[in-house]
Amino acid sequence: MNNSVIKVENLSKEYRFGVIGHGTLYKDLQSWWARMRGKEDPNSKISLQRGPARTGERFWALRDISFDVKEGEVLGIIGRNGAGKSTLLKILSRVTTPTEGYVKMRGRVSSLLEVGTGFHQELTGRENVYLNGMIHGMTKTEIKKKFDEIVDFSGIEKFIDTPVKRYSSGMNVRLGFAVAAHLEPEILIVDEVLAVGDAEFRRKCLDKMQEVSEGGRTVLFVSHNMNAVRELCSRGILLEAGKIINRGPINKIVDKYLASSSSDQNLNEDILPRMHSHQNPDLEIYRIEMLDAEGRVISALKMKQDLCLKIYYRFHKSGTYTIVMAFWNENGLRIARITNTKKYCWLTGKEGDVGTLTVKSKNIFLAGRYRISLAVKFESITIVDRIDNIFFDVLPSVSGGILAHYDGVVQIDSEWGSPDIDSAEG
Repeated sequence: MNNSVIKVENLSKEYRFGVIGHGTLYKDLQSWWARMRGKEDPNSKISLQRGPARTGERFWALRDISFDVKEGEVLGIIGRNGAGKSTLLKILSRVTTPTEGYVKMRGRVSSLLEVGTGFHQELTGRENVYLNGMIHGMTKTEIKKKFDEIVDFSGIEKFIDTPVKRYSSGMNVRLGFAVAAHLEPEILIVDEVLAVGDAEFRRKCLDKMQEVSEGGRTVLFVSHNMNAVRELCSRGILLEAGKIINRGPINKIVDKYLASSSSDQNLNEDILPRMHSHQNPDLEIYRIEMLDAEGRVISALKMKQDLCLKIYYRFHKSGTYTIVMAFWNENGLRIARITNTKKYCWLTGKEGDVGTLTVKSKNIFLAGRYRISLAVKFESITIVDRIDNIFFDVLPSVSGGILAHYDGVVQIDSEWGSPDIDSAEG
């Protein structure tokens, strides 16, 4: 492997819908129990087609993946939902096994793949820190030396003796990342879960990953935040439909991804099945329209024209849900966020119900192309679906018949007082 710490050769992963054999006992039991009750297999939600797949149907989540990562390198793995990113990281983390090919890794691996991964829900945060450390081969004495540092980084010291089943998704991520990053792994693998944390904590995580890399250790980073990817990573690979379609310097790969993503999905169109992170989400957002002040559908927004979005949804599972929408510019920088956090705006219904929800906001965007990412949360905690790369345009204003051009991405309304000038003659 020379100075490579990760070497992946001809890696492929095949799933068979409705057939036991997911690579882990837990998921096999999940699938078996669902079939015994005549329910849909919860582990088969990787199809790009709407509706249940036929038993025995084959699906290649990864196909002929080959790459290597050198010691101290930070590799960005990017691609839209369903591209195979999470499957690849699960194989590298030894959560599941490949169908073909092999992976060689040198050193201890620490992973943060999903909210709550590796935590026993009935144990406290303190007990889970020790449990995770021992799983990674550390002694109790070694963990004890790191414990205060882990808790301080997570910022949840007040709740460290509370069972993690009572933690919010943000608290789970805080503790999960703190444990993963402080157990001194040679290889740190981090998935999109950092999107759950607040801005201050994300900054701490990025700084910590940079510190890990500068210490000679290797980081694999998956994120839809292209600004963070550019900042942290030196090299990247771009996945599409389970294959690597591009690799190289990170700026080149991000530019390729953003260029290919711009044609994915626009507002005012039915959202394609492949845009969802879940095949049949508990609450499905199937269309988002942009409206003018009279309620008519419009294709683009003008500067200073109020933003009005109409969201169409249907319930696949009874419950109460919230929606979080983030707005990104063409460089992958998140510039705004809105959510229906007020309880009277939450979506509550039963299976089969359909409805619409309208959100209005002052338009702060300058002229340009923007994209929306959307997360659906069950009871404002658990993410049950994600939709990325829904695009819309903001048109420039017209002044004297000439299109005005502005630098930046937002325009803030302000009130200016009358000038107070002392006369020079006085």
